[in-house]
Amino acid sequence: MRYIISLALASLPTLALAEVPQVVTDIPPVHALVAQVMGDLGTPILLLEKGADEHDFQLRPSQMQSIADADTVIWIGPELTPWLDRAMTDSKAVSLTLLDDKATQIQAYPAGQGEEEEAHDEAAATEAAHSHAHDGTDPHAWMNPANAAIWTDLIAADLSTLDPEHATTYAANAAATKARITTMDAEITAQLSAIKDKPFVTFHAAYGYFAAHYGLAHHGSLALGDATTPGAAKLTELQAELKSGAYACAFPEVQHDPAMLTQLMQGTATKLGAALDPVGSSLPFGPDAYDSLMRSIAKTLTDCLNG
Repeated sequence: MRYIISLALASLPTLALAEVPQVVTDIPPVHALVAQVMGDLGTPILLLEKGADEHDFQLRPSQMQSIADADTVIWIGPELTPWLDRAMTDSKAVSLTLLDDKATQIQAYPAGQGEEEEAHDEAAATEAAHSHAHDGTDPHAWMNPANAAIWTDLIAADLSTLDPEHATTYAANAAATKARITTMDAEITAQLSAIKDKPFVTFHAAYGYFAAHYGLAHHGSLALGDATTPGAAKLTELQAELKSGAYACAFPEVQHDPAMLTQLMQGTATKLGAALDPVGSSLPFGPDAYDSLMRSIAKTLTDCLNG
């Protein structure tokens, strides 16, 4: 009898978990926010793999199946991950596209960014065919903690609609997540206060939201918003700026070869900072990933610019 009762009790958590939605996410910051809101109820699936480029990723068959089986897909949007947009074509899952929500604070890439180079660039033309514009909305909106807080409530509402039985838990977890974001934001604000006026350049045009939110002097990037190779005119312009002493530091990026940026810096006084990771693909995945990502960027900038 004890054996039969034990088996019955052991099956209860499985039955409870079966009611929780199957959730698929695109990138580590979104995955982290969803994981915090779900808490102990379940674990979301993350599509982007270690070291992968968020703009150009090839889904495996098992990941395609995860999308097909999902109850909801929570992602930034096709502006960032066109590969997921294409995979969602035949999916019956609910799609929560965070960038499209009216409350999300969005901003554009710098006006005219890379237009001259792209006009004669075959790779850029191919990318344009995939509707991934460079001079429109900047999709790296998770870099603004205010958006992360807004999205936390959206995620909780999405999960509660699919799983009303656990709505109270999702709401409580969302409140705790937003409190954590507030604390993180305040600490990063204090950390970056000493480097606000120090100009820097990055490999990839992915840090506009971060720089705007914290009032940093981010004045340029080598590559475009989707990290495509810059044209000759852009390279010449940036090299001249580096030689003039316009930037205190230049930062490469973990997913990309730093050779081009390093070569441009030769003979200049600009310091080479550590590699930035705008999406956190090199960091441990899980509930702590968003906090780790934002703090990592702040530390990398501070270590070079405050040195």
